[in-house]
Amino acid sequence: MKGDYKRQVGVHVSIAGSLVNAFFRARERGCDCFQIFTKNPRGWQAKPISEQEGLAFRQGIKQFSPGLVFAHISYLPNLAGEKQSLYEKSVQALCLELERCRTLSIPYLVTHLGHAGDGLTSGRDRVVQAIDTALSEVSGDTMLLLENTAGEKNSVGSTIEGIADVFGRCQDTSRVGICFDTCHAFAAGYDLRDEQSVGMVSDLIEERIELLNLKLIHLNDAKGNCGSGLDRHEHIGLGELGEEGILSILHHPGFFGIPCICETPVDDRRGDNENIQKVRDLMG
Repeated sequence: MKGDYKRQVGVHVSIAGSLVNAFFRARERGCDCFQIFTKNPRGWQAKPISEQEGLAFRQGIKQFSPGLVFAHISYLPNLAGEKQSLYEKSVQALCLELERCRTLSIPYLVTHLGHAGDGLTSGRDRVVQAIDTALSEVSGDTMLLLENTAGEKNSVGSTIEGIADVFGRCQDTSRVGICFDTCHAFAAGYDLRDEQSVGMVSDLIEERIELLNLKLIHLNDAKGNCGSGLDRHEHIGLGELGEEGILSILHHPGFFGIPCICETPVDDRRGDNENIQKVRDLMG
């Protein structure tokens, strides 16, 4: 609930072996929520979900409740792309991902908006068209979450204003929300290192999109400087945002209660469990 410090915290977990293995891995890491790819993120095709596997996953979701499960679209689709054949393939891929989420009863699917070589305005137009097409073709309750990106060249979703433009023009905004990635925002030039800076970003989201549409925070520290365009995640509190920045995000009233997924490294310094615990320490 907004207004208190209670929130779900988790990480992205693997589905290797079986989709339902994600629940074991999430519990092993102490997750209150978690994120998965429902298929190989480096391929266009996907093995159909069997009736037995779908049933087992839906039962897993009920047992994991009230914890939330998020899915992330695979790496290949480019919903803003100017090349027609790739664009059509990307729209089909989005439909497939939504269909798989519907089968599995996953309530949220996160997507990047993509890159456009012929200009951001044209790219945003294509993203809106792609979302409208996919949501009209695939019924269900899964909400598509638009994730901000790190300010790379020709990236359509690096600014809050750009995401707001896409969000505001979608036909069915009841099935569209926002995922805010802290590393990406910082890399794109939004300072998040102290309470005042976080407040300014929160106010901008409220003004352009409304915070009630923010459904997920990808809580990641950053290796690169503010405005560097460098999409390199760092352990919680050990990067350029630092503990003060992460603390400011967690405790800002505009971000209360929103689930947090950490997409942080796993190395000899820390693993997933330690980053989750660090978030909880800062929350408490």
